[in-house]
Amino acid sequence: MTSPAISVGIVEDDPGFREAVRLLFDGPGGFRCAGCWGSVEEALRLAPGARPDVLLLDINLPGRSGSEAVGELKEKLGGAAILMLTVYEDEDRIFESLCRGASGYLLKRTPPDRLVAAVREAHDGGAPLSPEIARKALRLFQRFAPPEPSGTALSPQEKRLLAFLADGASYQGAADRMGVSINTVRNYVRSIYDKLHVSSKSAAVHRALRAGLI
Repeated sequence: MTSPAISVGIVEDDPGFREAVRLLFDGPGGFRCAGCWGSVEEALRLAPGARPDVLLLDINLPGRSGSEAVGELKEKLGGAAILMLTVYEDEDRIFESLCRGASGYLLKRTPPDRLVAAVREAHDGGAPLSPEIARKALRLFQRFAPPEPSGTALSPQEKRLLAFLADGASYQGAADRMGVSINTVRNYVRSIYDKLHVSSKSAAVHRALRAGLI
């Protein structure tokens, strides 16, 4: 049985770039375009009815910025994966976007084949980052990481799993690399959530990075 197409929403105020991305995901190849919107306000009003699986979100938008609205969009869209797709590399915007729940951060110069792969990766639970962004994010989290919270006794396997997730692996991918079952990984994830007091994978990775646990 053929898997359902991954629906992709686009929030971008540049009509030419928005159309180019729409064409990339509006056709064969396992994707469909759920909708295109020119601002955060328009997306908040219309995207919930379109129910995209993955939302490509620009930062520099008229009205509210994309990084500011990540949390509200995730709530409105029932936890859809949100990928920042922007020209900006500055650390404040990266930090704000990831801390508010973005699943990844890609530069607009990302090649089309890599963008397609990143959307699929985000849909599967990964956290794709452009290489330039990954380096900046790592330096940023290392610089501001507080000491490991007392009592947060993550096991070696839980820390290893978090490192794989931070590297963008899906649960199945992490299970394969660890040589354990997907159910074992899910058990580790529940334990990690309890210990870090979080409720999502992205929040666990962010908390672990900030705390210097991985």
